[in-house]
Parts: sequence; structure tokens; C-alpha cells
Amino acid sequence: MKKKLISLMLSTALTAALLSGCAATQTATAPASSEAEDTSAASEEPAPADEAPAEEAAAEDTAAAASGAAGHTYAIVTKSAGNPYNEKEASGFQEVIEAEGGTCIVQHPESATADAQISVIQSLISQGVDSICLAANDENALAGVIADARDAGIQVLCLDSKVNPDSRATFVNQAGVNEIGQALMDAIYDLAGGSGDYAILSATSQAANQNAWIAAMKTIAETDSKYADLNLVEVAYGDDEPQKSTDQTQALLQNYPDLKVICAPTTVGIAAAAKVLQDQSSKVKLTGLGLPSEMAEYIGDDDAHSCPYMFLWNPMDVGRLGAYTSIALVDGTITGAAGETFEAGSMENSPYTIVEAEDGGTEVILGPPYEFNPENIDEWKTVY
Repeated sequence: MKKKLISLMLSTALTAALLSGCAATQTATAPASSEAEDTSAASEEPAPADEAPAEEAAAEDTAAAASGAAGHTYAIVTKSAGNPYNEKEASGFQEVIEAEGGTCIVQHPESATADAQISVIQSLISQGVDSICLAANDENALAGVIADARDAGIQVLCLDSKVNPDSRATFVNQAGVNEIGQALMDAIYDLAGGSGDYAILSATSQAANQNAWIAAMKTIAETDSKYADLNLVEVAYGDDEPQKSTDQTQALLQNYPDLKVICAPTTVGIAAAAKVLQDQSSKVKLTGLGLPSEMAEYIGDDDAHSCPYMFLWNPMDVGRLGAYTSIALVDGTITGAAGETFEAGSMENSPYTIVEAEDGGTEVILGPPYEFNPENIDEWKTVY
């Protein structure tokens, strides 16, 4: 009886072992899932001619991931909170980063100062982001914290307003500096009738983009006899704050009774100035750079409107281009050197080429400034 029992137990064990061995063999030789890296050891049959080997497919997947935003974190730091233009830029930036599979961090500093941006950048360094796209409040004061970011392996680039060339990989520029300066001077000349006093209402005195445009305007006025009869009475600074810009506009009207034109190359400043001039039924005319949605009620070529026409570009496109540039820097498509090119999705001027900037660094130019006037303002005021 014992022999029969032992024999039965051995037989059962042997059967179980054989079944186990078969199961293991089936698992090893089953077709590989999409996550497997290699199936060549499991089968000696060659892959069909129209199918790439698994290792090639995996390599292609890896290359695709490396060229995208997935797995990386991209930050945008604007000039300040409560600035509609900045918010539109950030919206465009975030749209692209998230569509490309990346993680986006949007930071609006509490005020339009270098100190406020320094605090934000320090926080981003501690978070270990892969890139920081910065609209700088000061061209040089951020150099130290940017150096810390770059030492931590973070790509730092600028959009809208730049830092010095040594502190940035490249700069996403809305339009060429000289093109903007020329458009604004021609508008002043037109609205002033070729002669008379005009003033400029800027953002902060340290804003690199404002300063570059104003410098270009001054150079054009000084070197072209066409503008010889125009007189720049003051460059006022509203610090991109609505109330201060309002106060500065009122001061200009009081201090310069013969003033003909105010040019505000800042969206906050032009909106504040437009309201003051229109509310007071002032004969002083306004031009500059503004958001269509904020300026529609002031755009007109009659005495009832303070701003006959103005210029800008799409700030969402500035943000979008900043995002594509950030992605290209992080994945190694570009380094920021002049002559490099990169794709920017379905943007109108893609692919973009990095070019030399006047300050010795490099930049990517979105396109020429666009004129908004009574004929097209209703079309654009619902866009941004």
C-alpha cells in the first residue's frame, strides 16, 4: 500500500513539474508586448520585411521622446502679475508646452522689479525645472541668479524683454528693434503733421525692450532730416502700473500745453493714456503698442477717439514661440547660436532661424509689427 501511495505521489509531482516547465516555456516564447526591448532571443524567425525589428522600434520611440517635451518641466516668468499682455504670453506658452506633453509652470512676480523676479527664479531652481523663459524687468540685475540657474543645468532664455547676452541662451523678440522704432516714429510724424512736441510714456526705466525701442526711435529722429521738426519733450515712466501711467499722462498734459502726440510703447501705458485723453476730450493724439481688446473703444480717426491707430503683435504667439524655443534648447536641437534653425509647430514663419542681435547675443524674431486701425480693430478685439 505504501509503495502504491509513494508511486502515486511521485507521478503527481512529475506531472506538475512537466506542466510547470511547459508554462514557463510558453511565457518566454510568447510574442513580446510593446514594452519589450528585444524578441530576437525568443524566436529565430526573421522579422517580416515590412516590420522594423523591436530594438529599432524602441530606438525610434526613444528618439521621438528625446525631441519632444515629455518628461521635462518648462517655466515662464513674466514681468508682473495683473498685466494682461503678460497673461496672454503665458497662455500661449502653456498651450504649447502642454500640447507637446511637457509640464508647464507659470510664474507672475508680484511686481515689475528685478527683486521680485530673483525670488521667483530662485524658487524655480530649487524645483529643478529644465528651462526658464524670462521676460526680464532688468537687463543686468538678474545676472547672478541666472548664473545660478545655468550652473544647475537649467536652460535660460528670454522673451519680450531680454537680459544681457552673457546671461541668456537666446531671445525671442516680438519684432526687430529698428522696425518697431521706425513704425512708431512714422506714426508720431503722421499724427503731429510733421512737426511739434511729442512725449513718450514708457514702462520702467530698466525695461530692456522699452529702452531698445526708444533708443531706436531717437536714432531715427536724429539721423533722418524728415523728423527734424519734431521735438521730444520727455520720456515718462509709468512702471507698467495703470494708476502711475494715468498720473504720468496727466502730468504730461499739464507740463506741455503744446503737446501734439504721446507715444506709449507699452500695453499698460497706452491703455491708461487713451482713457485720460478721451475722458478729457484732449486734442493730443496717441499711438504706441496696445492690446486690441483693451484699446478698441479708443481707436478711431475722429475727434471723439484718442488713438487713430497703434501697433502690436500677437502676445500669445510670442509665448508660443518662447515655448518651442525652450523645447528645442532642452532637447538639444539648438544651443542658441546664430544660424541654427528649429521647427515651431504650425506657426506661420516656422521653421525659425536664430540670428545675431544688436547687443552681441542672438535672437529669434517673431515677425514685423502689425497696425491696428478703425478698419480692423473690431475683427481683432475679440482675439486678444
